Amino acid sequence: MIDRAAFFATKLACETDPSDVHAAVRAGDDVIIIDVRSDEAWAQGRVAGARHMHYSEIPARAAAEIPLDADVVVYCWSPGCNAGAKGALAFAELGYRVREMIGGFEYWAREGYPIEDAEGVHRRPIDPLTGVPRIRTRAHA
Repeated sequence: MIDRAAFFATKLACETDPSDVHAAVRAGDDVIIIDVRSDEAWAQGRVAGARHMHYSEIPARAAAEIPLDADVVVYCWSPGCNAGAKGALAFAELGYRVREMIGGFEYWAREGYPIEDAEGVHRRPIDPLTGVPRIRTRAHA
């Protein structure tokens, strides 16, 4: 018999979503967000404040750049991309406490959270299929 409670507890310990990552950042939690996509994808846009480390570079770079006791969140492009899982596995094999942000950059942007590109930090309109548009107040700025 499958222990469904254990499965979902483990899943939640290993995954997070854009809403929870955004809430953690806003709360001032010490989370390091890593974009594991290609240089070209990074240049097109990324989670504001994220660091870039292609998943294939993690074994060579992580120890020198990311403290081992850090809370690490990795993401790739979308639910149709497994680079986030590859990046999470690479960090986990090195002993990091890591979670994959499900939905990736696509859902971060679709939910209207801050993105960064060559033009600076901005937000895209919230996709009504992913969330309810928020009333803009000082608390949401």
